[in-house]
Amino acid sequence: MTTVDDMLYHLGGIPVLTGIPFSGKSLAWFVDPVNGDDTFNGDTPDQAKATLAAAYALTTANQHDVVFFISGADAIVPTATLTWANDYTHLIGISTPLPGVGQRCRVEAQAANDVVSVITWSSDGSICANMQFTNLSDANVDSGAVVVSGHRNAFINCMMYGMGSTTPAARAGSYSATVSGVENHFNRCYIGGDTILRAAANAELVMSGSKNSFWDCTFSMQSETSGKFAVSVSGAGTNEWKDCLFINKSTNWATTLTDVFNVTASSTHHIVLRGACQAVGFTGWGDTVTHIYGSGPAVDAGFGISTNPTG
Repeated sequence: MTTVDDMLYHLGGIPVLTGIPFSGKSLAWFVDPVNGDDTFNGDTPDQAKATLAAAYALTTANQHDVVFFISGADAIVPTATLTWANDYTHLIGISTPLPGVGQRCRVEAQAANDVVSVITWSSDGSICANMQFTNLSDANVDSGAVVVSGHRNAFINCMMYGMGSTTPAARAGSYSATVSGVENHFNRCYIGGDTILRAAANAELVMSGSKNSFWDCTFSMQSETSGKFAVSVSGAGTNEWKDCLFINKSTNWATTLTDVFNVTASSTHHIVLRGACQAVGFTGWGDTVTHIYGSGPAVDAGFGISTNPTG
């Protein structure tokens, strides 16, 4: 794959997609949950693997290999937590560029398998785009969808939905995504979900890493529990949210949660809210506002907190 012609041939004649890094050793692999088969070689769309684990096993770290996930009516159903550990290895959904929610490139863990997380992303320097990760486990253990421990990755148009059953949603340690890595970027992602009541003081996003950024992302939940947050932040450093929506739904909009952010006050960090961040279904931004910084001058605690119009 040292020439454009070589790449086009390897990809079965489909156009080269912009924005995906490659090297002289890059290889492309395909997974198709509808038409694929793990006995196929995986190197063209009509020879796609059926499972993400089988396609990932073909990749080599540090050469910008790509797994293309072909969208369709069926999801891949993992029986164990998937691992994405190869550095500089990309996962790209061939799908409409929806901002997370509604993505048809789906990895959906079912209750019958009770995985703790759908995928652990320990890779560095990789792209994950146009994907949905959902955990429907009903086991009475803390669980979630995506665990990001790697660094300098980009997540684009991804949905991360944990606590898809009532039992884990009633546990304080459950989540939709956790990020302990640094310098990761999330763009147009949808983290959380509003179909299952969160009956514990948990958070959709649990943050301990630093220098991570979230642009134009939605953090969604359904909760009436005091102490429930959209984001829980610990550890030292700076993290940034730009033009993000934080929304909590409750029955007949009867319950408003107190704060968007749960902040570990003993840690030295900055929560930077840039652009037009908006909170719906909350009365405040954080339980420790001295760590939270808005984008305008002389910001007060009510900035970005949505209210109903008066007429």
